[in-house]
Amino acid sequence: MKYLLLALSLVTLPVVATAQDAEAGEKVFGKCKACHMIDDGNQVIAKGGRVGPNLYKVIGRQAGSLQDFNYGPGMQEVFVKQIIWDEAALIEYLKNPTEWVAKMSEDKNAKSKMTFKLTDAKQAADVAAYLKSIGE
Repeated sequence: MKYLLLALSLVTLPVVATAQDAEAGEKVFGKCKACHMIDDGNQVIAKGGRVGPNLYKVIGRQAGSLQDFNYGPGMQEVFVKQIIWDEAALIEYLKNPTEWVAKMSEDKNAKSKMTFKLTDAKQAADVAAYLKSIGE
């Protein structure tokens, strides 16, 4: 009987799937343009601010490694850890940048200069998919 109850409980668990949508992510990226741009060096793909680093080919790049950008101390600590941006890391970062920097740097007092949070997991996943699609 206990196995039947266990099997029934597993069947009724909600399935959470976050399908990434690069097209939707491009629209959500509008929120990011206040601070970030996407420029491949020859062409501006997404015009935006320069307060944050250029996000061209951010997926696959080492965190905190863009030359000529003044990263804060927290991201400099992450850089030393040689963390590579992948979609999962970017999604977690977008949801809470300071929490992610503290965790990755292993310094509970480390902070991110980015104060904006994209707390909606679907939107964060879509932005990651959009950024991954740029430069592929």
